Amino acid sequence: MNEQRDQLRAGIDAGKGHHWAVVVDKTGATLWSKKIENDESAILTAMGEILKLADEVAWAVDISGTSSALLLALLAAHGRQAVYVPGRTVNRMAGAYRGEAKTDARDAYVIAETVRHRRDFATIDAPAQLAADLALLTAHRSDLVADRVRMINRLRDVLTGVFPALERAFDYSAHKGALVLLTGYQTPAAIRRRGRARLTAWLANRSVRGADTVAGTALEAAEAQQTALPGEDAAGQTVANLAGQILALDDRLKDIDRKIRDTFRARPQAEIIESLPGIGPIRGAEFVVAAGDLSAYTDAGHLASAAGLVPVPRDSGRRTGNLHRPKRYSRRLRRVFYMSAQTSIIREGPNRDFYLKKRGEGCKHVQAVIALARRRDSVLWALLRDNRVFTSAPPVTLAT
Repeated sequence: MNEQRDQLRAGIDAGKGHHWAVVVDKTGATLWSKKIENDESAILTAMGEILKLADEVAWAVDISGTSSALLLALLAAHGRQAVYVPGRTVNRMAGAYRGEAKTDARDAYVIAETVRHRRDFATIDAPAQLAADLALLTAHRSDLVADRVRMINRLRDVLTGVFPALERAFDYSAHKGALVLLTGYQTPAAIRRRGRARLTAWLANRSVRGADTVAGTALEAAEAQQTALPGEDAAGQTVANLAGQILALDDRLKDIDRKIRDTFRARPQAEIIESLPGIGPIRGAEFVVAAGDLSAYTDAGHLASAAGLVPVPRDSGRRTGNLHRPKRYSRRLRRVFYMSAQTSIIREGPNRDFYLKKRGEGCKHVQAVIALARRRDSVLWALLRDNRVFTSAPPVTLAT
């Protein structure tokens, strides 16, 4: 087989319904270009046609998610791996090629050309079953949380238009009793008619903690507004519906949290990950999904770099030592380390001590948390390497 046939690059513009693949040789000439349905038989047929051109083909895709899941699984099943070319990189590279029309075929060609010129893209590993399950569960949980935030904001907005005193009285994102109250009473007049004693009993029958306190707060807000506003009845129905939906969503979140916890704890080294203060089963599952195959990180620095916790120089002219966050990193992995670090400083311990030390050195809150996140990255990597759980005391080394 000649040298040219060994230099083929296959760029795939992935989509939900179909993909488009383009194969280029070492000179950038297109050897194969075709639309591929997102179907097993169609993908296998296309793979066969491409592999007839050369035994060795470098594969690249622009999406590493549900749209390309079947494609990547089939590639892995046949001993082929693909690299991930971010969409932002594709958009930037597109300007270097002729033509302005954005088509799937052109995007696929740009992807193939990009990997022909660059060798620094990360390989996509097909996830094991547990990791795949966690990826789906955590993604679904993120969607539910986003829906909950949207509904909470909508509820507060509608309630402000008819009963602003009650909107200010509770934190509806965290107070279940307040949401239960809104399923039955949304206007000042209705709350006053019910009265404190009967409202307390109504809430207690629905298992609201501190029912008397909730009823007292609601009645105080109702006494502060004697005027009925236009649209009050329609707004009240909307508020009641939203409150009911949020409570139902909370039940769904509890169920998926349980599934994530059980799936995560069935994974080897889950106990080690969860032993680090600030990381529970949900955050641990997000770490597993975001980090991927931990064997790909040769040291803690590589893991920190992937999480965007290692600043890179961005010098210009006479300006040197100008450090910034890297442009290419996993935002999800960075969020895991940042949020877990922020959680860990709530309680006394080495994490809080390190945070306060950084604040004492003049660091702002965010800077101190990022510094702690970088430190925790090194600790977690060492724990996983040594296969031991976290303890606040340093490990004891035995003299030889």
